Amino acid sequence: MSYKLLIVDDEPIILKGLQYSLKQDNYMIDTAIDGEEALNKALKNEYDLIILDLMLPKIDGLEVCKKIRYNSTVPIIILTAKGEDSSKILGLEYGADDYLTKPFNILELKARIKAILRRVSVKEPLSTNIIEIDEFIINTLGRKVFLKNQEINLTAKEFDLFILLTMNPNKIYSREELLEVIWGYEYFGDLRTVDVHIRRLREKIEPNSSKPEYIRTKWGVGYYFKSKDKIY
Repeated sequence: MSYKLLIVDDEPIILKGLQYSLKQDNYMIDTAIDGEEALNKALKNEYDLIILDLMLPKIDGLEVCKKIRYNSTVPIIILTAKGEDSSKILGLEYGADDYLTKPFNILELKARIKAILRRVSVKEPLSTNIIEIDEFIINTLGRKVFLKNQEINLTAKEFDLFILLTMNPNKIYSREELLEVIWGYEYFGDLRTVDVHIRRLREKIEPNSSKPEYIRTKWGVGYYFKSKDKIY
């Protein structure tokens, strides 16, 4: 299977370098040099993953990420300049799945792309693709979650977190463990990545995200899913 990626960067050298390198791994590559072009392409075409620089002309990358998330759950890896910690967190808040700080190693980028695409493309056996737990219905084949018959729009990483926690009720995962399991590679990033994704997930599934009923915190340890049901 050949995946289609959109690379967005206003630096021609970086854009051409990424395009050349990723084509060597048989990815189909589309490019954009500013936020306006990126947004138009992202909304008109189907991509398996988007690599998005945050410092863009016309429309900045954060706004592009935010608008894409209104319409799509396509995985997004954001690129930030060194020291832009607030931009990283905002990018995650707006729905990005991961981030890399420039300058970065192309092998690390490739590893993250593969990890995300591998998880998104995993298909469960048809006999077990519908799971009901508490008030949730999870379609593992279609990677969809329903709460009280209403579909919840989750990003790739939010879905991965949700399925891991719900399939292991009451098991506490540290942030380090969640980074290793969900992000799928040896991760040297900010542990706040997990906190941001958990917060976004709570805002989508909890009646009151400030007093979560399902995704609980074990202070000083980690996170777990509190369930009334039993998983067999």
